[in-house]
Amino acid sequence: MRQVIVISGGGTGGHLAIAKALLQECQKRAITCIYIGSTQGQDRLWFENETGFEKTFFLQTKGVVNQKGLGIFKSVYSHFKALIQAIKILKTYQPICVFSVGGYSSAPASFASLFLGIPLFIHEQNAIKGTLNQILSPFAKAIFGSFQNTSKHFVQTSYPIQDIFFDYARERNELKRILFLGGSQGAVAINDFAIKIAPILHQKGIRIIHQTGERDFQRVQEAYLRMQIPVDLFAFSSELISKMTQADLCFTRSGASSIWEMCANQLPCVYVPYPYAAKNHQLFNALYFTQEDLGILCQQKDLKPLILEEILSLPLDKISKKLSAKIQKGGSREILDFILKESNG
Repeated sequence: MRQVIVISGGGTGGHLAIAKALLQECQKRAITCIYIGSTQGQDRLWFENETGFEKTFFLQTKGVVNQKGLGIFKSVYSHFKALIQAIKILKTYQPICVFSVGGYSSAPASFASLFLGIPLFIHEQNAIKGTLNQILSPFAKAIFGSFQNTSKHFVQTSYPIQDIFFDYARERNELKRILFLGGSQGAVAINDFAIKIAPILHQKGIRIIHQTGERDFQRVQEAYLRMQIPVDLFAFSSELISKMTQADLCFTRSGASSIWEMCANQLPCVYVPYPYAAKNHQLFNALYFTQEDLGILCQQKDLKPLILEEILSLPLDKISKKLSAKIQKGGSREILDFILKESNG
């Protein structure tokens, strides 16, 4: 008998990476997947041409939380129309469940599943729940996550990431290379800090690997050229795992996917949470690691050369070893095993 799972949600790469991971696990087991997302955000960029899905639907929805005045009513109305569409889609494909990765993109399919009595499963990537996940959690069959959580029906699993981050893992023992990583969009604050401390690192013989993001690449490149400091500089790289594996320490934002990828690679980090993230969730993600002495928390406003003293005294070997115990391969397999057991009785 054919089994169908609807995967819904998105908006950002962190959400969509989970959707991709579950899709790949479903493909291994010949389970049919349908995707329901939004015309907004990165959903189409990720999945419009994804052949792994039997069908993809992109509904016209907008985020509600950050809207004001008339914008709130327009957003709510767009979700109501999308809900009607989602109900029709679910009736057509008769899925065994809906798996939501969060974000406003997931609202129509999630509420449609509850309306039709179809089991709803949620994945929460961060240490603190998003607004929609908080609303839906009491009605979900299970809420999956990798950070500790006291919610009812919470199931802790390893974070679903690609095996390659484990395959290229290594223990760090000596600080020879630092990676500055602001994500594909870059992070001006991290870029500025890297430029500021580059002469000190160069003097100490510590090499620099630096992802700038597309928009800031030229400015940062010119700064390094003026200082005549050799650096492995790039705006974006599809071979980021190679750069990561070369590094002994990383300055990074603390989005969920990024920090768990670093964890799997056993790469110690200085976490610089994005200060404007919803509910300041990046701070809570970072605290989950730094409260166990598995890295350093540095608020963006505190990015100053003085932090180098703390960095140079970090016990990289101890941190690197302990990171490997925080995550294992097979996070998406754990999730799908649970879903199939619960959905099929």
